[in-house]
Amino acid sequence: MVQDNRAGQGRVAVIGAGVIGLSIAWRLAQRGLTVTVFDKGEAGQGASHAAAGMLAACAEIEPSEERLLTLNRASQALWPDFAVELEAASGEPIELRTEGTLMVALTADDAAKLRNHADLQARLGLPVSWLSGRDIRRLEPALAPGVAGGVSSPEDHQVDNRKLAKALRIAALRGGVTLSENTPVEGLSIRDGRVEGVLTAHGLYEAGRVVLAAGPWSRGIPGLPAEARPAVRPIKGQMLSLAMDPAAPLLRHVVWAPGVYLVPRLDGRLIIGATVEEKGFDTAMTAGGLLSLLHAAWRALPGIEELPVIETWVGHRPGSRDDAPIFGAGPVEGLVYATGHHRNGILLTPITADLISDFVVSGRLDPLAAPFGFGRFARPAAAA
Repeated sequence: MVQDNRAGQGRVAVIGAGVIGLSIAWRLAQRGLTVTVFDKGEAGQGASHAAAGMLAACAEIEPSEERLLTLNRASQALWPDFAVELEAASGEPIELRTEGTLMVALTADDAAKLRNHADLQARLGLPVSWLSGRDIRRLEPALAPGVAGGVSSPEDHQVDNRKLAKALRIAALRGGVTLSENTPVEGLSIRDGRVEGVLTAHGLYEAGRVVLAAGPWSRGIPGLPAEARPAVRPIKGQMLSLAMDPAAPLLRHVVWAPGVYLVPRLDGRLIIGATVEEKGFDTAMTAGGLLSLLHAAWRALPGIEELPVIETWVGHRPGSRDDAPIFGAGPVEGLVYATGHHRNGILLTPITADLISDFVVSGRLDPLAAPFGFGRFARPAAAA
């Protein structure tokens, strides 16, 4: 990595202290690099805080996403060992739960749509199976009595995303990472087409590599040349949580039902999400958003009407043009992209950390990450 004797050449700056930025920083520190992470707020309080923590590579597959599926499944396979390593390094539980996921159809029309989805999953060789309504309710008796059927996805697990962010913060600090919270990046220092560091209110931090992992805020980092701005935008999501009895929870599996997902936590919280809205960084909780989520959740799980609401919030997913992440190099030498994960940021945390840290050290992008490079959004020269 060290190419000359300029100050900062052996250092790495990471912009963004969500789970992506923290995990990359942790891995780079393990390799002996000097790493500083900058965030405009507190670590883990952006998209990482707002997520539901689902590791749903199989349930969330959509047509034409085969390459993304390969990446998602590879990261899914890393999660058990990653969780053990992180808990040992941080001393904090992250609550990786392995009960699996159920995709539920409430009506005959729902069942027809879900069977089409199950056919896609089967064609892709995913480990899922169709269950009758009776079998679904045998697994989750509190679901609506009229459940028409569903899909069991036993390898789609969940993790507590807020505890994950806390553990990564601790592990990174223990590993030697410097964390500069509440320190907005005010600009990039770029000379002769190469990044030389980041500018903050405290001055210039010189670095030979800068990793852009600021999620939905990545495009707006000051000092990014127009041609180096990633194709990332915020996608608003409204969510809420209810309080179940931890000793007798209504659900144990993650459940996907029409228009909603429900994620049970060990402490009794039931996460309900999420709307998908193209409204920029709007942070308003709306009556319509809450109504749609609660109604869809109530249709699947009628018992929620007796549960207290304990929290509502808005998050912003980092969406790219094709809903896939952006990895590796771009027009500015030394600037490395790790952004645009959309709905898969938690799922892709382990593999993103490995792929990007390898790239920073070696300069070679793993073939697994190659389809997700910055350049895939560039217009052909003639069209430009």
